[in-house]
Amino acid sequence: MLGTAQAGRAPLASGPRLASASIVCYYSHMAINKKSGINRQRYESRAAIAKALAHPSRLMILEALEQREQCVSDLTELVGADQSTVSKHLSILKQAGLVDIRKEGVMTFYRVKVCCLSGFWQCIETVLKENLKDQRAAVGL
Repeated sequence: MLGTAQAGRAPLASGPRLASASIVCYYSHMAINKKSGINRQRYESRAAIAKALAHPSRLMILEALEQREQCVSDLTELVGADQSTVSKHLSILKQAGLVDIRKEGVMTFYRVKVCCLSGFWQCIETVLKENLKDQRAAVGL
């Protein structure tokens, strides 16, 4: 689809300028910048996971599920929200590939699907500590 605007993107260059410019080819919704080798879909996938993590209740849920699998009613108490809200949070986490389910009769149990979250939490805590250190230095503490 060279030469046409797509999903809010500016029209792509065509003609002699195309050879000297960074060539971008669109395959369905995936953009690959041939000069730098950047795969836009990879970053969009990362952003979808980051977006799933971008809510305090979902972070609480993930941290609780790292300890043991739990059902929605257990998580409802933890988060302090109604069951439909917690179910929606769990659905977002499941869609992002962060949690998995196990059915037992009418009960659904949720568990963490990936084992790398502890490193993620450590990274966040390091950033928070660095930010606090910078803020203290800025005010002379």
